[in-house]
Amino acid sequence: MTTPDKPETPDADALFNFPCDFPIKVMGKTHPEFQDTIVTVIRQFDGEFDVTRIETRPSSGGNYTGLTVTVRAQSRAHLDDIYRALTGHPMVKIVL
Repeated sequence: MTTPDKPETPDADALFNFPCDFPIKVMGKTHPEFQDTIVTVIRQFDGEFDVTRIETRPSSGGNYTGLTVTVRAQSRAHLDDIYRALTGHPMVKIVL
């Protein structure tokens, strides 16, 4: 129900048609095991995650590595779990 103080907001799940492919950008300090570590985190939530669905971009100075990881999100809760695991990892600086 819409009230003057609180407009109705759409259900987050209604914004996406789950399951869907969803790109997540992950940035961290450049490290030889960074990509493998991110894959390990994602595979906790998607055991069939395919590493070919990762795009890698080093920063201009080479100090950081950016990954675009496209996951198969089953629901908003599934996506939230992946985000929480990534943002909580010590090698990760930013998740978008």
